[in-house]
Amino acid sequence: MIRLAVLVPGLALLAGCTSPRIPAVEPVAGIALPSDYFAEVRPETGLDDAWWHGFRDPELDALIERALDRNPSLEAARQRLAAARAIVVAEESDFLPTIDGELSGDVAVDDRGSGSNGAGASLGGVWRIDINGRLSAERAAAVAAADGAAQLVADQRRLLAAAVASQYIELQRTAARLRLLEESSDLQRQTLRIVTLRFEAGLSSNLDVRRARADVARTEAQRGLLLLARARAANALAVLVGDAPSGVPGAGADAQVPTYAQGPAIGVPADLLRRRPDLLLAEANIAEAAARVGIERADLLPALALPGLVTLGDGSADGLFSQAIASLSAVLGVPLIDGGRRRAEVRAAESNLAAELANYRQALLSVLAEVETALTGISAAKDRTNEFQNAVTESEAAFEQSNALYREGLASLFDVLDVQRQLISSREALIDGNASLAQAHVDLFTAVGGEMDQNGG
Repeated sequence: MIRLAVLVPGLALLAGCTSPRIPAVEPVAGIALPSDYFAEVRPETGLDDAWWHGFRDPELDALIERALDRNPSLEAARQRLAAARAIVVAEESDFLPTIDGELSGDVAVDDRGSGSNGAGASLGGVWRIDINGRLSAERAAAVAAADGAAQLVADQRRLLAAAVASQYIELQRTAARLRLLEESSDLQRQTLRIVTLRFEAGLSSNLDVRRARADVARTEAQRGLLLLARARAANALAVLVGDAPSGVPGAGADAQVPTYAQGPAIGVPADLLRRRPDLLLAEANIAEAAARVGIERADLLPALALPGLVTLGDGSADGLFSQAIASLSAVLGVPLIDGGRRRAEVRAAESNLAAELANYRQALLSVLAEVETALTGISAAKDRTNEFQNAVTESEAAFEQSNALYREGLASLFDVLDVQRQLISSREALIDGNASLAQAHVDLFTAVGGEMDQNGG
């Protein structure tokens, strides 16, 4: 049996029956990881196999479960996995003899009208002996391909859960913004009524009324864009869960942007990288490419087959199957001259293997970048949200104070409207900041692997 070993710093792959895994040592695949990737203390975010439960939102849980069960793209990936596993069974069968049977019968009539008939049966087969390792390499390639198909299913689940969560966050964000729009419009209309009464009493000019009306119109103008954004999120959710558009109702008036609650410890990032199905898929591709090098190299060696044939029958009805002829032979195929084709195919397979190794390195670098960006994103989103909350608190106090001063004639309408705009803007920013923080958690779970099914669903 030919075994092909592919060795890179920190990564050893064999063209065998199991897919390789990244050892948790530094460096990985020749890439030096940051030192804190092996530290014991990391940010407080949590991770488990169903990370979305950390949002403690039953509606989100139900949507993701529906998507994982009914999404057409995920179902297609599962069917491709079933096909890949069937190919493994087919490759396993090549280690056993192949036997086929044949029945025959004939009737002969001579020129005097006399007739005769006969019948026969035969069994023929061949047994390919794996002296050059080709059968083992073909089986290893099929196993690696099936492992890759399983990781592709897992990666589809990872990305699907993240996509549903992202669209749900957007749906809740737009619903919260629409509710805030109603509250802001009511607030501005109250200011408009006060200004109108003061104008009617001769205490202010018509310019103040027009300014107040303009602010109401400016706020109302956002409604269409928010309704469109909500519809897009709802329709995208419907498609993700396998329904026709409008299959997922829009968020209600009491919608809130989901907030992630503390979960289990995230662990060491270097270990979490091994959760990434796309990284495991890249490993499986290396194993398959290594096995295909073994297949091509096997063609440079002799091949042995044992064909056999058993024939029963003598051509007459009276002596049916009275004769039996059996033969067993050995055929040794030796490659001689092919114009360099076989060696060229070996070189091509080796180049494909080198390409898969390069793809793996690129995938690992991308994963490292995603994890680092996601960790930074959570910290930045938390800081922004805290500042937005402070801005809302101060804006509310400033608005109450400016209203009181305006009623006493100690502040202009311009001051009131300016503070009012700041308050509305701060509340909008807080909602968007909460959505960004929720999305940052989704990004982290997606980066470190998120939910995955090692058995391919």
